[in-house]
Amino acid sequence: MHQTVCVDTQPGGLTPLDARGKKLRQDVVDIFEHSRRGHVGSTFSLMEIVRVLYDDILRIDPKSPADPKRDRFILSKGHGCLALYVVLADKGFFPADELCRFCAYDGILGGHPEAGKVPGVEASTGALGHGLSIGVGMAVSARMDRRDTRVFVAMGDGEINEGSVWEAALSAGNRGLDNLVAIVDYNKQQSYDTTFEVQNLEPLADKWRAFGFSVREVDGHDLCALREAFQAAPLEPGKPTCIIAHTVKGKGYAPAENNLAWHHKSKFTDEDMAGLRAAFSSTKEGA
Repeated sequence: MHQTVCVDTQPGGLTPLDARGKKLRQDVVDIFEHSRRGHVGSTFSLMEIVRVLYDDILRIDPKSPADPKRDRFILSKGHGCLALYVVLADKGFFPADELCRFCAYDGILGGHPEAGKVPGVEASTGALGHGLSIGVGMAVSARMDRRDTRVFVAMGDGEINEGSVWEAALSAGNRGLDNLVAIVDYNKQQSYDTTFEVQNLEPLADKWRAFGFSVREVDGHDLCALREAFQAAPLEPGKPTCIIAHTVKGKGYAPAENNLAWHHKSKFTDEDMAGLRAAFSSTKEGA
């Protein structure tokens, strides 16, 4: 079982990736070898969030994925699904060779996660803005059934422009759902511009507090900061938690970092693939 190992971090998005972080990105590159398409920036910004949840936080068993006592993770920003797929495969929810059939007619892994088709996926997402509402329903259900189930929902920063997110947040705060954790992947870019230009979210932490959440801001690539924040939830009894994870879009591949051209690639060129392979080809687990 993988466990998070703390590394020294630096300010300004310079947090280094460890061997496992690089290996998971290499797994994504292997997918691109077959698909030649996908969301690079969104996947790489999200990777540490998903990895820490599945390595250290979520109470789940791949052999019993429908256990009603399990914790739930909803990837509301479904376009970042490759981060989820490689971690689910790593954990044994489905065979790793399924990854090479991403977006293929004979595969189960689509461009957005689909519940009931992909083992370990709790909700079909990708039509942005719905994941938190689903999470609120799951958290209420757990309370009614007197289960200690926790629900974690990861959202994109551009996604939270959607009004449905704030309707769900208002409900969660009013109901005091302290078994609910909202996570914002705050890479400050969306599909065609920065979040500051499209719809400025600041002051973001204060907005979540105004809706009844307790809030913590962390470096979204700092493994220990993420683990400690998730373990601390609920940050206050009787309140849902919001973790604002400051991330770098495209983290780990320099040409893609903070580069809107790498939000999504519908067809990778040979040059694109050569660069991605070179960035991660020497990665080995434990190296």
